[in-house]
Amino acid sequence: MKRCFIFAAGTFYGLRERPVSGDLVIAADAGYKTCLREGIVPSLLLGDFDSMDQPADFQNVHRSPVEKDDTDAMLALKTALAECCDTVYIYGGTGGKRLDHTLANLQSLLYLRRRGARGWLYDDDFVWTVIENESLTIEKTVEWGLFSAFCLGDRAEGVDETGFQYPLRDAVLTPEFPLGVSNHILEPEAVITVRRGALAVGWQLPPLFDK
Repeated sequence: MKRCFIFAAGTFYGLRERPVSGDLVIAADAGYKTCLREGIVPSLLLGDFDSMDQPADFQNVHRSPVEKDDTDAMLALKTALAECCDTVYIYGGTGGKRLDHTLANLQSLLYLRRRGARGWLYDDDFVWTVIENESLTIEKTVEWGLFSAFCLGDRAEGVDETGFQYPLRDAVLTPEFPLGVSNHILEPEAVITVRRGALAVGWQLPPLFDK
């Protein structure tokens, strides 16, 4: 397993796991500021630098044009795949003032999954990933912890949710009705399965800080 940590320019809610030697660490544009605050030295700084000025004292920089098809976060994901990373942790990929970037990053998790990698997108005491034609086991770490699942695509068939307050069996989820929102994890391990299609799934994590 090769890991990549991506720091984007959205809201940073705290670090769940710190990079270690051998991990690829990518700062996407103003995500570099988060790295500085956390005392993390990125392997690479990339982006179009529309969120901050390019630092003069950092050497490994890949500057991209502002007018491009890829977001800075997507450029970071493509770099992670090119470096054969199969596990990608994304911080600063939600929140901020740009709901469109949050949605883009959720879709990008499917881009990773279809290329053999799994992405983890961290929100405010919440984490998101994507499953397609597979099952995922989730450990309960918060009592009465929230869980949601949303269809990515026309429909997701054969959806099972076991170990939850509202179980599902061989259900169909579609993008037009949010049936999978706001469930609760009851069992020590809960399982979400989709036999045909893709789901964005997210669940609550223990708080990092007192609020």
